[in-house]
Amino acid sequence: MASKRKIRVGVLFGGRSAEHEVSLVSGASVMKALDKKKYDVVPIGITKDGRWIIGPRVLTLLKSGANIPENLRALLPPEPSSRGLVPITQNQKSKIKNQKVDVIFPVLHGPFGEDGTVQGLLELTGIPYVGAGVLGSSLGMDKISQKKIFLTAGIPTPKFAYITSADFRRTGSRFLKRVQHDVGWPCFVKPSNMGSSVGITKVKNIKQLGTAIKIAMKYDRRIIVEQGIRDALEIECAVLGNDNPRASVPGQIISSNEFYDYDAKYVDGQSKAKIPAPLPKLVAEKVREYAVTAFKALDLAGMARVDFLVTKHGNIYISEVNTIPGFTSISMYPKLWGATRLPYAKLLESLIELALERTEVKNKLSTSYQPKKQWYR
Repeated sequence: MASKRKIRVGVLFGGRSAEHEVSLVSGASVMKALDKKKYDVVPIGITKDGRWIIGPRVLTLLKSGANIPENLRALLPPEPSSRGLVPITQNQKSKIKNQKVDVIFPVLHGPFGEDGTVQGLLELTGIPYVGAGVLGSSLGMDKISQKKIFLTAGIPTPKFAYITSADFRRTGSRFLKRVQHDVGWPCFVKPSNMGSSVGITKVKNIKQLGTAIKIAMKYDRRIIVEQGIRDALEIECAVLGNDNPRASVPGQIISSNEFYDYDAKYVDGQSKAKIPAPLPKLVAEKVREYAVTAFKALDLAGMARVDFLVTKHGNIYISEVNTIPGFTSISMYPKLWGATRLPYAKLLESLIELALERTEVKNKLSTSYQPKKQWYR
């Protein structure tokens, strides 16, 4: 009996984002953990200026910052017949051949990867891909939009205010006073579309607020200012599934810094996690319930990490959702599922199965309609 053909998985990493380096580490972890007996892994890199490259040395080249040889460049045609990447250089010097893939596993963090842009391209190709679709990815990336949906879904979230950079230039002083009155201190100033705590500042008074807003505006034109919940535990919960998602045990982040910023997440290695989180049983169950509710409300798929703040009195506030959570060796998403008896390799297998399942469902939908009269001819 012939052996079953391996599934070709294109692992997509790098990208035009301030989270480029985090994505490289996540991509390396995913490629290392994929079961080579079941999957052929195709590394696909995106440079910081948006060039797509393919080949066995892609990760090394992106990590080193070396010049990218033109013969490694490729593109993903936005139509369903190619089913993979094609070389840009169509001559004998090209190092790559047409690379067809069965599924793409994006491990891109931040804008141009986690915000629906790449997902839109993948929809056009018809290739199954891991994670949320265009709408879910866009909502999951935008902190302002998702908070409005959380409130509609009945999930408590900290008080917040938001503004665009253009409006801040016109009415900045009025906005500062509104934050002081409606949000209060301490608060956190964040770019609306960014992850890994890039551009986030903790603010303790109105004098610090303007500077913090200017920092956030380096990364996005829309800024959100969120109430700081005093003495709250930082809780994270992982969600897995499509239309019937399930939640992991919650975990607690103990940051090495005043808040869980970029250095505390990735650089100093001093932050710790308690899994499961030290929460009363009913509070932990409510966190899991809210995580699934948020997942469904944003129309997510595959995976998400949902972040909460929980007070000592058991008050729960949802902070945000991350639709492509970190997959590094120290990332919470795989750790939370490991504690829920789903090891890393099996988690990746589940995500690939969910991607294939979702595409199968979409392919059954009709893409044509026959009107009673052919009015358009």
